[in-house]
Formats: sequence, structure tokens, C-alpha cells
Amino acid sequence: MIATQAPNAALPAQVAAAAAAAGLQTQSSEPSTSFDGTPTTKFALTLAADPTRSTQLELSQAFDAANPEFSAQLALFLGETAMRLLNPRPNTFLTLGGIPLSFDNFEWPFHFSTAGADTSLVHGRINLEDGTPSILHAKIAAAMTVTFREVVRAPEQPFAESFILNAVRKTLDQGQLELVKSGNRQPVPVTTRYYSSKQNKFIFNDTTEPQRRAFLAAKIFWLSGVLGQQQPVWLLDPRDAQYLNTTVEDLKSSADALVKEGLITFAVDAAYAIPTPALIDRKAQYDAELAQALLFIKPSFNEDMRAGHTNM
Repeated sequence: MIATQAPNAALPAQVAAAAAAAGLQTQSSEPSTSFDGTPTTKFALTLAADPTRSTQLELSQAFDAANPEFSAQLALFLGETAMRLLNPRPNTFLTLGGIPLSFDNFEWPFHFSTAGADTSLVHGRINLEDGTPSILHAKIAAAMTVTFREVVRAPEQPFAESFILNAVRKTLDQGQLELVKSGNRQPVPVTTRYYSSKQNKFIFNDTTEPQRRAFLAAKIFWLSGVLGQQQPVWLLDPRDAQYLNTTVEDLKSSADALVKEGLITFAVDAAYAIPTPALIDRKAQYDAELAQALLFIKPSFNEDMRAGHTNM
């Protein structure tokens, strides 16, 4: 695995060059360690055109960003990151059930389980983002099986962040995660059921065009109308395409349909949108959907489990 290789002293310069090619700049890079003590480097990245918009990248110090086997994916990851940083809330995503969530405190790369299980883990946290001072959250332990690990080229953030985020959303959709005020880490299994070897791609949800159109409308309502002060939100995020088992082109078609319905307006270009008053007027509908989704993930069979499910 990459983490066992000799440290790559050229990593900061490699990342800086890749970031610049994507329209980003490295604001800082600091040595750190992962959960299991693996030496890492944390990079604070900002948009070159707007340094107030920032995100974090963490790589093991042994990662060789110049290796062609890894550089293409790093470039793709950074390019998508630059597009996502134009969102008012770049780390916030919507579930199919209608729950807006922020993702933070994820510790990269994957580390082997310390509990004896033959799995690789990444820890993080999701938070309910409904426009109120909610403290509902879930600490996450995403567990990648040995079989699934063979699918992933490297256990690093640029290779895994997308499918981990979508596995979390899928697990929440299934009612297998609970948002709590406090508690232990809850498991998110990441297995080959999320990957099609025949199609060579990740698969999370089979959706219809009406479902994708409804998802995009709700996304613009929450991320722009409620959380983003009417700022433009990226419609064509490949992470959403993966989550919905569709293509960016299909998302574009759904977005065009929403414009014709008078629910969203394109901003900057057809890749970003803001809500129209007609969409904002659906607040009662989206509040009800959120309440129903939160009720669905609240366990009723064993109140003793409410504080958390597992330590990992």
C-alpha cells in the first residue's frame, strides 16, 4: 500500500502544480498523521480567483502525485473540487430522502481496523444542515472490505472521497444511520455491492428521470435557497451522478426541464442554478419531506441504541 512506501519529499510541489492546473492554489501544507499514525500532509486549497473559498486535502506523505497511475485521478479530483468550491456550501450534499448534510472531519487515508476485523476504515462526521442551529450529527466509520479494497487504486482521498460520501448517503437512505446529539461512531459498510465489475463503475441508486429532476430541485432549494443566500449551486456534480446512477448529461437534461417548469434559473452558465420564487414557495413540502426522512432514520425498536451503534 502507498502508506508503507518511503515519504515523497516532492509531494507539496506536486500538489501545488496539480492544484494550479485546476484553478486552485495551495494556501498552506502542514505535516500531520492519520488515525493509525501514518505520516500525512494536509493541504489548505483555495480558488485562485477567490481565496475566501477553501477546502482541505489530506494525502499520505508517501503518495507520489507524479506517478501517472495516480496523477490523472488527482487532476480530476482537483478539477471537480474547483467547480464545487463555487457552491456557497461546498461540503454540503442532499440525500434522496431530502436530508441536507455537511461532511467534515474525515481523516485520510484509510487505516486498517484496530479491532481485529479485516477491513480498512476512514472516520468522519456528517451534520444535519436545515438552516437552523441543529446539533444533530453522526460520527462515521466507513469500512471498506478486503474485496472492495482491490477495486480502489489507492486508499487516498482523491480516489475514495466520492464513493465514501455516496455510501454514507445510501446508508442513511436505508435507515441504517441515525443523526443524534451525541454518540459513538456508526458503521457505514462499503462493499462490492456498490460496484459493478461488468460496467467498471460504482452504483448506488437506480433512479428515474422524474426522481432526478425532483432531487435537483430539492438540492437547489436547500443548498441555495435555504443555506446559500440564493447563490448559484453546481447542478452537474459527478458525485450526484454517481449517487443517482446516471450521467452528467442526464443531470443537464433534468436541469433544463426544471428551467422550463419555472423552478430554477441558470446562473453564470447552465452548470449552476438558483431557485425561483416558485421553488422557494415549496418550503412546506420540503420541510415535510425532511421531517419524514428524519423520522424514518430514528430507531424505535431499541431506545438503548439511541446514543450510538458501535465503536470502531
